[in-house]
Amino acid sequence: MSQTSTQPSFDLTTRDLATKDVTASLPVITVDGSSGAGKGTLTARLAKLLDYQILDSGALYRIVGLAAHQAGLLTNSIDETALADLTQSLKIEFAAAKAGSEHVTVLVNANDVSEVIRTEEVGNFASKVAVFPKVRQALLDLQKNMATSQGNPKKGLIADGRDMGTVVFPDAPLKVYLVASSEARAERRVSQLTHAGKQADFDEILAQIIARDERDSTRSASPAKPADDAIVIDSSAIDAEQVFNQVWQLCVERGLTIN
Repeated sequence: MSQTSTQPSFDLTTRDLATKDVTASLPVITVDGSSGAGKGTLTARLAKLLDYQILDSGALYRIVGLAAHQAGLLTNSIDETALADLTQSLKIEFAAAKAGSEHVTVLVNANDVSEVIRTEEVGNFASKVAVFPKVRQALLDLQKNMATSQGNPKKGLIADGRDMGTVVFPDAPLKVYLVASSEARAERRVSQLTHAGKQADFDEILAQIIARDERDSTRSASPAKPADDAIVIDSSAIDAEQVFNQVWQLCVERGLTIN
């Protein structure tokens, strides 16, 4: 489901955050889990109905991965300090989704990278840079600031990622962790690419998903796993509507749907 055009722009530079005062915290719903399990669709719909800002943490790492690739930093021996310095220099803006898109518009240093960061190639770049603690720390303050009344013009925050419930927002009142089989996620990705008129090789995409899952779950810095109090939902055999209905019921039970 596409986001509406009413979402205001959100503009932060990581290096500026250290000087900002922390103000009142807003309610947060974290949606963690595997790529292709349906996190983006769920967060977009929740954000629209709750009037919450979206934090697409996966986009942040894709942004850093793309910038690192363009800067020639993704070598066989990656310089973690140089990577962290590059991360801190980026000016990142999240704005309303364009018509027909299910993702927020992403600007980096005033350049629209909304489409290129969603490619499989950039997804692999993101997984490579996400293993470095200094990169994760450079983005941590930016993410946390979005859950304050100063950093967020909306009523709350939907945080979509891998470690939103375990590391970034451990006190969130609702944590959801979406999973799906590697095969189901590969089939969905092939379908997306085919509908977009692009070629897609199931076996190649499946291999990429399995390799990415292995990196994400075994990295030393914030490995991908559900928080102890997260609600785990397997979307392998259910559609987006069924996933949404389960999560919406949780929102109702926890008082998050009261405007």
